[in-house]
This record gives sequence, structure tokens and C-alpha cells, in this order.
Amino acid sequence: MNCQQTLHHGQLVPNRLLRGSPQPPGPQAALRFDIYRKVPKDLTQPTYTGAIISVCCCLFILFLFLSELTGFITTEIVNELYVDDPDKDSGGKIDVSLNISLPNLHCELVGLDIQDEMGRHEVGHIDNSMKIPLNNGVGCRFEGQFSINKVPGNFHVSTHSATAQPQNPDMTHVIHKLSFGDTLQVHNVHGAFNALGGADRLTSNPLASHDYILKIVPTVYEDKSGKQRYSYQYTVANKEYVAYSHTGRIIPAIWFRYDLSPITVKYTERRQPLYRFITTVSGRAPPPRSRTLSSPQGGVLSLSTQECLDMSSEVHQRQWHFIKKIFSRGECHSFIPIP
Repeated sequence: MNCQQTLHHGQLVPNRLLRGSPQPPGPQAALRFDIYRKVPKDLTQPTYTGAIISVCCCLFILFLFLSELTGFITTEIVNELYVDDPDKDSGGKIDVSLNISLPNLHCELVGLDIQDEMGRHEVGHIDNSMKIPLNNGVGCRFEGQFSINKVPGNFHVSTHSATAQPQNPDMTHVIHKLSFGDTLQVHNVHGAFNALGGADRLTSNPLASHDYILKIVPTVYEDKSGKQRYSYQYTVANKEYVAYSHTGRIIPAIWFRYDLSPITVKYTERRQPLYRFITTVSGRAPPPRSRTLSSPQGGVLSLSTQECLDMSSEVHQRQWHFIKKIFSRGECHSFIPIP
């Protein structure tokens, strides 16, 4: 390297051209306002480190893309609460499905009674019901479909409708199903639509009555096409007791006392809009120095590009520092430092 030359902006320039020749103020000063500056050529050279980072970032971007695609395809269930009667076309009725087994009570003794606060009192309901003998006729399985009014009331399984009352009816039982409204079989909805299903009272006192106190919650399920189905969830509390009056022990029964909640639960199927998916996966990567990430993929690309630039810039600065140390030695006394 000639000592009569100076390192200026990465190039060797004769000192005689720099002495007494001021820099043109106009064009050089205007360059300061360029916010879209080009990357120096010596920072665009491929490196093994950059290749490894690029491959890792491509794999990560592919993972993010597949995650976004899965989220777009998957149906989301959104729930909300509001106060209203959702099924106004039902005529103020709720369909009930009951399936119960009494293994120690004959079928001719089993009956269903329905009462409510509107004055309904029906003993021995038989419409849409079926009695199946169990244990060689010793027991009975009762299956029934009936409707109740949307007012507080009860329905109970008892021997009240029998022509002759037994002395010691055994009310031990197993409840297979008790549901209200349409049957909802949706994978992503885990509600209490059959809260009493599987309730086993076979080890209870045979002469005891059973009270199941139900709080019925109206439920609406709306699919992607906008079709609505109406069902009912319910919470339950129960008690077991032997009842007596002034005439003696009262004949036991299995009571289902219900009341309706004013709160309606609505489940709605939703899918991510197409425009949001396209916007997310096709977001342009911002400039390397920008703090704004327009998409996860663009953010990864921007950060990886910035990392490569920072590493290359570090190598370049170390080379520049080494060259300056050489020039700062005593061999080149005519060196003019240029910032």
C-alpha cells in the first residue's frame, strides 16, 4: 500500500486529491435523508452461518404456515350468554326423553305422573312410552317420550297409577338417560345434556323416595350454515329420604322437580375468514431495521435477515479496525484519517 494514499470509504485515494479539496456540500448532504439505503456489497456475500440461519428460518416459516392453515381449516366453537327464550316456535313446550330401570318393581306397578304450576296433573302417562320387563318379570325398564310446559313443575315415576298399591315398593333404580329438547352430538361441545345418565341408586334404601332437583338451561347450537338446533342442559341436586305422614309411611317415588333458567347458552360454529388467512400468510416482510412485523412469516424473515446483516457487519468492522491499526503505525506518516 502506498503511503501517499489514504483509505477513503473503503478505497485508496491519493492524498493530493483530498488536501484542499472540500467535499461538495449539495449532493452529499442530500444523501443523508435517504431512509431506503442499499446494503453495502461486502455485506451480501454468502456465508455458511447465513445458510444455516436461512434453512432454519425456512423450516420455521413452513411450521408457521402449516399452523395458520390448520387454524383456518379448524372450526371454532364460540359460546355466548343472553336472556331470552330461544325457541319461541315450540308453543311453550319442552320435549323430554326418559329411560330408567327399576330392577325390583313389576311393570304393572310402574307409572309416570306429570304436574306443573299451570294446573296440569296427569297420572299414569302412557303416550309414547314403553315398559320392558327385566329379570324374568321381576323388574321393569321404562322408556318414555313426553313434553312439559315451560313453567316450574315435576314428573315422577311411582306406583300411583297402579290399580292396587303395593305394601313395600322397591324404588332402587338406574337412570340411563334423561334429556330435554333435541339431542346434540357435537364433538367440541361438552355440556350437561344428560347429567343424570348413569346414575345408580341400586344400593339405596328400597323404601326411600328420591328427589332430583333440576335447573334447566336453554341451549342453542348454530352450525356454519346458520341452522339452529334447540336443546337444554341442566344441573342436578338430589336427596334420598323416607317420608312419613300422620297416617304412616308415604309410598315412595322418584321425583324430578324442575325449574327453567332465564339465561340461554348459545354455541356458534365459526371459521376464520379467508381474507384474514390470506393477510396473515402473505404479509410482506418489513425492512430489516423496521420494528413492525406485518405477519409471523414476515417477522421471522426480517429477524433472520437482520441477524445475518449484524454478523456480517461485525466481521466487516473487525476487518476495518485491523486496516486502521496498520495505517496507524509509524510506516505511513502522511496518513490523513478520514471518518
